[in-house]
Amino acid sequence: HNKKSKEKMSQAAQVIRVPPYYFLHVLDNNKNITRIEIGPQTFVRQDHEKVVLGPERMINIPPRHYCLIANPILRDEEGNEKLDKYGQARVRHGDQEVRFQQEPFPLFFGEKLASKITPLQVLPPNRALRLRCTRDFEENGKKFVAGEEWMFEGPGTYIPRVEVEQLETISASILKPDEAIKLRARRECTDKEGNSRKAGETWLVLSVGAYLPTVDEEIIAIETAHVLTEKIALHMRANVTFSDVFGRERKA
Repeated sequence: HNKKSKEKMSQAAQVIRVPPYYFLHVLDNNKNITRIEIGPQTFVRQDHEKVVLGPERMINIPPRHYCLIANPILRDEEGNEKLDKYGQARVRHGDQEVRFQQEPFPLFFGEKLASKITPLQVLPPNRALRLRCTRDFEENGKKFVAGEEWMFEGPGTYIPRVEVEQLETISASILKPDEAIKLRARRECTDKEGNSRKAGETWLVLSVGAYLPTVDEEIIAIETAHVLTEKIALHMRANVTFSDVFGRERKA
């Protein structure tokens, strides 16, 4: 009786029912190659085979979501996976790939889900992302070099890339009447008014309303105007030589 029950259990272990949108990883001990089996099917395991993963549910990315895949497989121009001379699916070791909404897909041997399925980031008006390029790439005919920084300003939906990292989210400063924003240049640049600025230079923006700094500018403080009367005066000293708001040259 025990012998018959063991035979039934071994036969059941050899037959695996794979539902739709599920997959298996099967190791062939003769060739030392792991292949993928996709449902729906009834998979019959041979004596020289071993199921190393599954049945596992396929990855399903809903609309306006994305995920990161580590060690993604190589595909040809038609979208079919590339195999090496042993029949094993080739992967890009140490690399990552961003995948967006698509039909449910399995993970090939070596691939891993490197992040949760995450909603795409929607930026409202008066908000921006400061981005940095981590490796060279080209997009829409424009070349980006590693180390380059730029802003993605809202409103809009940010589409992530593996070559780009997010540094921070910046919100616009709202300037009221009698207020000014003090800025410092991170590097040599041209400000929004077309003036050339040197690295470390500081200046004031007096326009009322929302002000979103560029990637080359950093906000130091919001300055409030001093109200002067007939009995009050301000004693000023120039730190650098410049022309004041009245057009007079002031020397340091």
